[in-house]
Amino acid sequence: MISGKNTIGNKLSKQGDITFKTFNPKENKPTEWTFYEASSAEINEAVELATSAFKIYKNVTGIKKAEFLEAIATEIETLGEELILIYCKESGLPEGRARGERGRTMGQLRAFAALLKDGSWVEAVIEKAQPNRDPMPKSDIRKMLFPIGPVVVFGASNFPLAFSTAGGDTASALAAGCPVIVKSHPMHAATGELVSSAVIKAAEKTGMPNGVFSNLNSSGITVGQQLVKHPKVKAVGFTGSIAGGTALYKLANERVEPIPVFAEMGSINPIVVLPSALEKERDEWAAKYASSITMGAGQFCTNPGLVLGVKSKNLDDFITTLSAEILKLEPTCMLHPNIYAKYNEGKKELSGQNGVTVTADYEKDVGANEAKQTILNVSGADFLANTKLHTEVFGPFSVVVSCKNTTEIETILNHLEGQLTGTVLGSEDDLAAHSNVVDALQSRVGRILFNGVPTGVEVNSSMVHGGPFPASTDSRFTSVGTSAIKRWVRPVSFQDWPNKLLPQALQNENPLGIVRLEEGSYTN
Repeated sequence: MISGKNTIGNKLSKQGDITFKTFNPKENKPTEWTFYEASSAEINEAVELATSAFKIYKNVTGIKKAEFLEAIATEIETLGEELILIYCKESGLPEGRARGERGRTMGQLRAFAALLKDGSWVEAVIEKAQPNRDPMPKSDIRKMLFPIGPVVVFGASNFPLAFSTAGGDTASALAAGCPVIVKSHPMHAATGELVSSAVIKAAEKTGMPNGVFSNLNSSGITVGQQLVKHPKVKAVGFTGSIAGGTALYKLANERVEPIPVFAEMGSINPIVVLPSALEKERDEWAAKYASSITMGAGQFCTNPGLVLGVKSKNLDDFITTLSAEILKLEPTCMLHPNIYAKYNEGKKELSGQNGVTVTADYEKDVGANEAKQTILNVSGADFLANTKLHTEVFGPFSVVVSCKNTTEIETILNHLEGQLTGTVLGSEDDLAAHSNVVDALQSRVGRILFNGVPTGVEVNSSMVHGGPFPASTDSRFTSVGTSAIKRWVRPVSFQDWPNKLLPQALQNENPLGIVRLEEGSYTN
């Protein structure tokens, strides 16, 4: 039963006067539920509760926090078919996608639980005292990572589960020891409410402090702005548009006490097609990329929106085959009429730029909010001269650039904005022969692929989902994988501290049995 209320700790609340509904894009009509936008009083209550909870939660053991995360995963699974049905109703995404994303969400939570059970993630470093060192004695200095405080997480439009209420940002912040306040995405508020109920049940069952988690509804930007400006909020996680992420980043830096905003934003994910890739596998790559470009109606941050190749008959044939293959695929529903409208606006603007040729544009009749896939072709010179062509068009859309040579490809990469991913197609010999192109690509991305497609982000300790601006606001961090926990912590050193009063991770006896860096060597 969806209440439409805000979740503030372990209670539901509806003090605000502003209401809104979510939307069913497949049926092209509002859903039946009414949601109450959080009031200023409710925002403050959630933050104050999180601040109080932090005093307790930061000291909860890794084992107990792991039990909490595992319980969240179990409670999400217990929601059963109701979660799948509501997810599909609010997003227009198919059932298979809903089940896959639910599995990924539970998998992330359990991965962070495993990280906590091991405990070595705190990066304990020990340099013991040398009182007789000449010419000056050396103090005993020990360091480890500690949580920074209440974190605000903004739910993402295109991932109602894996990047939203109990998604990667929330899971990593809770793992770090930080209470979380979610600013629920207005496109899937019912999905968010269901998942919030699972988090609260898990918190109660595992004895977590009230306020360790809250979920606030919002139809506009006011709630998010108030949360970011609240003096007791210590960090922000965001997945969405460049405009939204940079606005929050600016707001956070204008505070009396600036705070970090870890925003994952836009990306066109360039694909460099080296000549050998088109000699034997031209048609295979064309088919694979037609599927990648249209996957999920193109609503992935890793969607391949830019293909760079050297002008040749093989590249021309690749463009012809890619265009033919993409037109064989049935269009699918986008997340919301607003996203659908923006997609059409974006592709129309780029299609009308000087030197651009439309090589594929789906022309058959489609259902409500179903996006017609499009491929454009432009020369390298025209692409370099027009930065509008660098713009992400969120949907099943890609631009193929026919370059004079690999030197022009390198020049384009050096002028390209930061990206989440970059891909090279070709042989190993080709890769070695074009190291300058590879270096240029690597400097612009957070993840570089060889002979693959960028859609699909594995969740593990090696993954980097981030990149130079505007792909993210801080390219040193990832929003996917267990290393995402490092966004929500800070190092603290203890100098000449009594052993028995040190955190267990730093005590001589190493009671937690974790791996530590002691006197320059790793040991447990």
